[in-house]
Amino acid sequence: MIVTVPMAYNVAVSGNRIRFAALGDSVTVGYGDPMPGGGWRGWASLLADALGGPDRVEYHNLAASGARTGDVAGEQLAAALAIRPHLASVVVGVNDTLRDSFDPRTVGLALAGTVAALRAGGAIVLTARLPDPGRMFRPPAALARPLARRMRAVNAIADAVADRFGTCHVDLADDPSTYDSELWSVDRLHPSERGHRWLARRFADSLRAAGVAVPYRPAAEPTNPPPTATSRLWWLATQGTGWLLRRSTNLVPSLAALVLAEWWYGVRGTASRIDGHLAHDVTEALAHIERIVAGHTTVQIP
Repeated sequence: MIVTVPMAYNVAVSGNRIRFAALGDSVTVGYGDPMPGGGWRGWASLLADALGGPDRVEYHNLAASGARTGDVAGEQLAAALAIRPHLASVVVGVNDTLRDSFDPRTVGLALAGTVAALRAGGAIVLTARLPDPGRMFRPPAALARPLARRMRAVNAIADAVADRFGTCHVDLADDPSTYDSELWSVDRLHPSERGHRWLARRFADSLRAAGVAVPYRPAAEPTNPPPTATSRLWWLATQGTGWLLRRSTNLVPSLAALVLAEWWYGVRGTASRIDGHLAHDVTEALAHIERIVAGHTTVQIP
């Protein structure tokens, strides 16, 4: 596991009440970790408990299902800055790779702008290298390849943002444990309770490595009863199908276009052009991040 630790933080959180803002998509919302009384819990809530719970942590989950980096850089960031957090998490990017509008330059601008604003406010920021969605839900190779290509682009940007703005950066992409089936719920897109606990432990470790007092490491073993085979099928037939229908107007055509492009360039023997175009866009995104760091450009989120 790779953890990038900032050289120093200006905000001391030990012994004080912590304002924690969690930004991101459905993984940070807590999908896959249902509570018996209803609602979702998730890794960020588990981490808040590990930091001291309600007596010490003022926890705000600002994440939203389906959010992309632009969404996080918009409403979620505005809400977070109003909270003036001591600690913030920015875990986002998978939904960007599943859309036909995917553009590394836009992702880079949104992610860098979000993290820069939070760090400028003095917050400790948690970020991550994200796992390859193709390895999680195992689509045909013609779809797995472009998804992996896009995720590598997102992770290259996330690495640069983490390095240049000094975040606690955890590698969830290259850790073999990430792809353990027990860590994922039935839809293979969201962590199970065990998976959310694993994520909380990884981020707790990164905070400890940065010198932040974490009273205890989140427990690894689930505390809620595991879902039955019947309940898993029911979830797929109801919520899972609903998720697909809500996303189908953009998601299905986008994925079909990826497969078609992969096939067309492969037939013509010019598949390397796809890599070349994407590499060029990533290079532009990284150059823009450097300009933001140097103060030579103003961050304006599209």
